[in-house]
Amino acid sequence: MPQTLFEKIWHEHVIVTRDDGNSLLYVDRHLIHDLHFRAFAQLKAAGHSIREPEKLFGVPDHSLPTTAKLLADIPAGEMREAVEVLEQASKEFNFTHFSMTDDRHGIVHVIGPEQGITQPGLLLVCGDSHTSTHGAFGCIALGIGSTEVQHVLATQTLWQRQPKSMRITITGELGFGVTAKDIILAVIREIGTAGGTGYAIEYAGPVIEALSMEGRMTVCNMTIEAGSRCGLIAPDEKTIAYVEGRPYAPKGGEWDKAVTYWQALRSDGDAVFDKEIVIDGRTIAPMVTWGNSPQWALPVTDVVPDPASEPDASVRATMSAAIDYMDIEPGQPLSDIAVDMVFIGSCTNSRIEDLRAAAEVVKGRKAAVRTLVVPGSGLVKKQAEAEGLDQVFIDAGMEWREPGCSMCLAVNGETLGAGQRSASTSNRNFRGRQGVGSRTHLVSPAMAAAAAVTGHFTDVRKFTEDA
Repeated sequence: MPQTLFEKIWHEHVIVTRDDGNSLLYVDRHLIHDLHFRAFAQLKAAGHSIREPEKLFGVPDHSLPTTAKLLADIPAGEMREAVEVLEQASKEFNFTHFSMTDDRHGIVHVIGPEQGITQPGLLLVCGDSHTSTHGAFGCIALGIGSTEVQHVLATQTLWQRQPKSMRITITGELGFGVTAKDIILAVIREIGTAGGTGYAIEYAGPVIEALSMEGRMTVCNMTIEAGSRCGLIAPDEKTIAYVEGRPYAPKGGEWDKAVTYWQALRSDGDAVFDKEIVIDGRTIAPMVTWGNSPQWALPVTDVVPDPASEPDASVRATMSAAIDYMDIEPGQPLSDIAVDMVFIGSCTNSRIEDLRAAAEVVKGRKAAVRTLVVPGSGLVKKQAEAEGLDQVFIDAGMEWREPGCSMCLAVNGETLGAGQRSASTSNRNFRGRQGVGSRTHLVSPAMAAAAAVTGHFTDVRKFTEDA
């Protein structure tokens, strides 16, 4: 039977399928971050140990203030406890841990690919919704809940029901100044935040193939914001070149075997998808979200929509509530919206390519508002500093931080104040995501940089043309 890429990987990991349709899957890689620090005590209390500790990788990221270099720099309380307990557990259970003093540490979804832990054909899980990021390598990557984290720790398996399949094809080519972040915001605008519910999404087409691995990770990262837990892209020569030589990549003869397998990992030409979506890449522009949902996104050249023109009463009410919360007006040009703060970072956009794009806009200019620039890992930070990107940001009056999740979510002391507005390269903009009463607009790194130096949303295409 012809199979999709997802189906091929899924079936290779099925141990048994119950009569109710749920399958027990073998898990190849398990990533765990600091917010699941309680799982270890609960595991011991239940009389269990870690089944395969060599396949578990721990990373402190959510709780770390990005001003902290040592454990003592973290305020006493749950944040410090989370980081401390994760490290203690790694010693007790003998799993790999990238501590906050290790140059390799950073955001879990940055260091997994960076270290070669993420590879095509695997089933990878993490107790974090944006685990979908890793699907950029042609693997099944699932975000799981706290109970499932414990199940995987104890058994190296996971019960799941096979989702339906969707293919989103981006045709044509991208215009000048349009990036991977704009692609995924355009996709979510097209299908909605529930459009992918119940589906595994494969991204395909010439625009996706042309993306770098960093760009593909950005697209897959926000698949969860479209309602799907899993987004993936068929591996190709770019994928193989990215993985080759990384610390946890196969070596020698095992590498040759892996490459042969990876090169065959793609959907069959006659595979049937349950749903097909096609978007013309030429219609995508630099995007800005105007409301408190990723689906409320428009080209930066557009205006805030008028709910009165929406025929669906439920949607109209949601739009009105979003406009009220965001303190904007129907018909207001998006480029007239001023920001109080800019955040460049997160597992969506904190890789070296993202920092380069932001620095290109910032170079020779000054920040008009407070701006945090947070690299996704210690190795990204080192590379950026070797290229002089850190000095570009510092010279502009921006804050160059230590790696971590930072302002993506309001759990580490780095937040917006009530009523404040941010241009953010992160992935979520619901009410309170960056602090109680905060207002978050999602943009690409280049668009965030443009907002930082102008104080309002600006079409980065004009900016780059002027450079």
